[in-house]
Amino acid sequence: MHPIKTAFHPSITVADIQPDSPLICLTRHATRAIVLKGENILLLYTERYDDYSLPGGGLDKGEEQTAGLIRELQEETGAQNITNIGYFTRYDEYRPWHKDNADIMHMVSYCYTCTIDNKLGDTALESHEIRNGMTARWVNIHTAIKHNKDVIANSPKKGLSIERETFLLTLIAEKLINDAKK
Repeated sequence: MHPIKTAFHPSITVADIQPDSPLICLTRHATRAIVLKGENILLLYTERYDDYSLPGGGLDKGEEQTAGLIRELQEETGAQNITNIGYFTRYDEYRPWHKDNADIMHMVSYCYTCTIDNKLGDTALESHEIRNGMTARWVNIHTAIKHNKDVIANSPKKGLSIERETFLLTLIAEKLINDAKK
């Protein structure tokens, strides 16, 4: 699975991730869920950053990708009966990291499509997700893309992941929604 895109934070160069670099790079694997109903997509809205993102997150040590996808989707959205899981794409990014004795984090995001029951159950959000005001919402994908682009252009409080999320939402709209209409 080769990435559709590899993004670098402006403070990181390709030389920083080479084996002879003095910087320590930590790799983190994550999954992202794509749940569509027509042009509506199940997203997480985060009040702190005023942005939309795909549900998902880091894989636990030894956790298989689809198992992690199901766990994260259930925890963050309350999704039930997650089925028809299919690989969509991979997105890599390098950004500053100041934990776990590392300088750079290499985030590898595996994106999967899936279906869920119409009714969402209870969530099991982590404390930082609650503090950040994270909630699951069905949103028109084009509205979410426009919103995130406005945040990128105008907000000083935007998070680091909004560019990844906006790229992926745009790709989903092009490949899964627009192509389906043809």
